[in-house]
Amino acid sequence: MLERPSILAVIDEYFGVHPAVTLSGPRQCGKTTLARAFAARTADATFFDLEDAADRQKLVEPEQTLKPLTGLVVIDEIQRQPALFETLRVLLDRPAEPARFLLLGSASPHIIRGVSESLAGRAGVVDLGGFTLGETGPDTLARLWHRGGFPRSYLAASDEKTFVWRDEFIRSFLERDIPQFGITIPAETLRRFWTMIAHYHGQTWNGAEFARSLGTSEPTARRYLDIMAGAYMVRILPPWFENLGKRQVKAPKIYVRDTGLLHALLGVRSHEALLGHPKLGASWEGFVVEQLLATLRTRDAYYWATHNGSELDLMTVWNGKRYGFEVKYADAPGTTKSMHVALADLGLAHLWVVYPGEKRYNLADNITVVPAREIPALVTALKNGIVLRG
Repeated sequence: MLERPSILAVIDEYFGVHPAVTLSGPRQCGKTTLARAFAARTADATFFDLEDAADRQKLVEPEQTLKPLTGLVVIDEIQRQPALFETLRVLLDRPAEPARFLLLGSASPHIIRGVSESLAGRAGVVDLGGFTLGETGPDTLARLWHRGGFPRSYLAASDEKTFVWRDEFIRSFLERDIPQFGITIPAETLRRFWTMIAHYHGQTWNGAEFARSLGTSEPTARRYLDIMAGAYMVRILPPWFENLGKRQVKAPKIYVRDTGLLHALLGVRSHEALLGHPKLGASWEGFVVEQLLATLRTRDAYYWATHNGSELDLMTVWNGKRYGFEVKYADAPGTTKSMHVALADLGLAHLWVVYPGEKRYNLADNITVVPAREIPALVTALKNGIVLRG
């Protein structure tokens, strides 16, 4: 298992502000391993796993069990006992705060509602996904893109074994995890919907088209989308629009968040097969967008498009300035009219074009082409107030 020091540092930072931290993300993304690594640095730590019957029994009377504890208390799969949030609210309001709580949960309506209603102002929320390029290293880009960031998929011994793992993950997620969240949608229906999203990966959401294909209504199709987004399987990237005197696109873009799962849904078994697939460019765009967002750790992110064809794949606001990112699967990207329109209309401080090559170079004073392998360095520079140029 790879070490993930950046996430450990975020947990430390959040504990400096809150008495509890919720580590939330899809099953099998490494939450438990990360929590055990964090607990190993603490002299006084108690661990409860609510998938273990004995630990569930210990928390039948949660206040009696948790109240005497000090130090770090880790509760894994907390969505299995959502009533715990009310008990935790009482414990976290104690003046002395004798214990800190690290709460782990697979994404579900229970944990989202529990944190927002019971632990508001008391718990910091850390969203965890799969491995990032900063964790695996720049030389692993092709492997991470093809296999995705789920640890068991990324670390599998062969392409065939990683594909089998991802295919089984999809099946178990639909048949096991979704019903545990209290969602009563047939697994086959949701799989069809997920596969449709894979084919629309990187495109704007069209609820009417999805509804027609599924034989359902637009509100139902949107509900399916929200379920998949809430389970960290789909990225809904909102549009940016303002009064520019132009007709702007107001529908969100949709992506399968993990490209390994995207490729499994599309039946792509190897990196070589991916390079010849019609969704190559869309897959690359989704991979880069997800890597940028995971490294930036910001929710202040959008895409922008107008009805006359101008667009920007990603825009984020950092320290009051707007920055743009275009994603190109090309050997040597050049400038386009769309880039200059985005710079002028959105008032971007800088625009980076991210591509799979090796060299960084400038296209203009405020446009720089950057290799995807340099995403961690680009984000680190941006957070330090430095604009990475060629």
